[in-house]
This record gives sequence, structure tokens and C-alpha cells, in this order.
Amino acid sequence: MLIRDLMSTPAMTVSPATPISAVLRLLDDAKITSVPVVDRHGTLLGIVSEADVVEDENLIDDRIPVTVVRVPGPTPPRRAADVMTHLVVTVRPDDDLEAALDLMRATMMKSLPVVEHDRVVGIISRSDVIHLLAGRDRRIQADITDLLQSEAPDWRVEVQDGIVTISGPADARERHLAEVLSGTVRGVVGVQIDRLSPL
Repeated sequence: MLIRDLMSTPAMTVSPATPISAVLRLLDDAKITSVPVVDRHGTLLGIVSEADVVEDENLIDDRIPVTVVRVPGPTPPRRAADVMTHLVVTVRPDDDLEAALDLMRATMMKSLPVVEHDRVVGIISRSDVIHLLAGRDRRIQADITDLLQSEAPDWRVEVQDGIVTISGPADARERHLAEVLSGTVRGVVGVQIDRLSPL
């Protein structure tokens, strides 16, 4: 599967001048773990992750000061540029999903910006993969059932962790056809034909 088939697009982004308070609200409201920082052309400059914010002592320290510090004038709010990570690991839309998973495992990043022609076009996250995996067996079962209904409607299909079990007629030609058709569906790990439980 290609990253473009699963990535969230368009990606939520911020500019270097976005106040940290706005970045925090975006992370919280959208329930995301990081947000790319882009210039006005959409070119990736960095990324602000949960870790970047949590490690910023100025944001976390809420102790009551011993003395009040007098500030001579208005102070600009802290911005995304002040806490973002500049060295960002990215993937391309046409990369294989496994490449993104390998990078997430190697870097401990929960999400990766998807970049095409130097512009951020999406983001791929662990939660995208979890969503895919959670619905995989149902999708496989529906796809195989549709395929078999057009050729041999008497088959029953069950899927567990990508392993397909097909029960139905004892005819050898139909069993072979069901096995071949099932093997063409994306996500199938293996196929078992249950010859002992015909309908």
C-alpha cells in the first residue's frame, strides 16, 4: 500500500510565527501529535511535536514566582519557530507504507509529514495505521464475499488477522476458484478452504 492511500490530507500546518498557544490548541482540538511548520508557499521548515512542547520548560513551569519580574514593555508571544524541530524526517506520497512504519519505529516519531515537490501534501501517523488495521478484516471479508457472490454464491467467508477461511461446496474446481479469487484481495495473508463444512 502506498502512503498516499492512507495519509491524512490536507495536512494541518502552522507558520513559524504562529503563537505557541495556538499550536497547543490545534494539537489538543484536532487530537494530533505534531504539526508541520511551513512557509507561505507550503515548504516544510520544521515540525512541532508534543515532545517539543513538553520539553519547553518555559511553558510547563507554573510555579508562583518569589518576586514579580517587571517587564519593561510588551513581550512578543513565543512562536512555533521558537520550539520547532528543524531536522524533520519525511516521506513521499508514492513511498510504500512499510517505509513510513520503518521510519516511525527507528525515530520514535508518531507521525511524519508527507512531502511532494518540497511542499507538505499530507501527514501519515500511527493512528492512520491503527485505523487501517482495525477495519482490515471487515474490508477483506466484504471484498472476498463480493468476488465470490458473482462466481459461486454458496460460499461463507470468515477473516481473522488477514487469514481467510472459506466454507462451501465440495466441488474441487469451485474450491480452487474461491482460493484464487481470495488471493487477489489486498491484505490477505493466507487462505484456508474448509472442505469439511459445506453449506
